[in-house]
Amino acid sequence: MSEELVEKVKEALTKVADPHMGISIVEMGLVENIEIEEKDQNIAKIVIKPTNPGCMSVARMAMDARTMAEKVEGIDKVEVTVTGHMMADAVNEMVNKS
Repeated sequence: MSEELVEKVKEALTKVADPHMGISIVEMGLVENIEIEEKDQNIAKIVIKPTNPGCMSVARMAMDARTMAEKVEGIDKVEVTVTGHMMADAVNEMVNKS
């Protein structure tokens, strides 16, 4: 079940584009990992690493990724982690507010 959900989340993330390049974050290789944690609910854990540690659009891409993943049937919650960015902690806190 979780592998199927991983693929569905990955497919949903193909609709999220880097605003500067106009190319999917999946196609660009910015999505480093997708895991499904199965507890009381299915939690999609997505790791995004921008190509530039100062990328000004990373928060937007992370929010869009969360929004698209939340639409996947079978996903109850989404956590997005940005790595390799100079403001990763602040972006992660903002994106994952409930």
